[in-house]
Amino acid sequence: MIPNDPVMLLSYINLKLRDFYPSLEAFCEDTGEELQKIVDKLEQIEYHYDGQKNQFV
Repeated sequence: MIPNDPVMLLSYINLKLRDFYPSLEAFCEDTGEELQKIVDKLEQIEYHYDGQKNQFV
């Protein structure tokens, strides 16, 4: 289960992307999380996924 708080989610997702997954899509496929839910939650705090950096910025 991923954190519900957007700031905690940001830290969690970026760590997972940096250390374990080549893309957000790979993370979602492996964990069963819904990609759009993550994107929407992090847009609330004005972060967007950068595929070239493989992180939310």
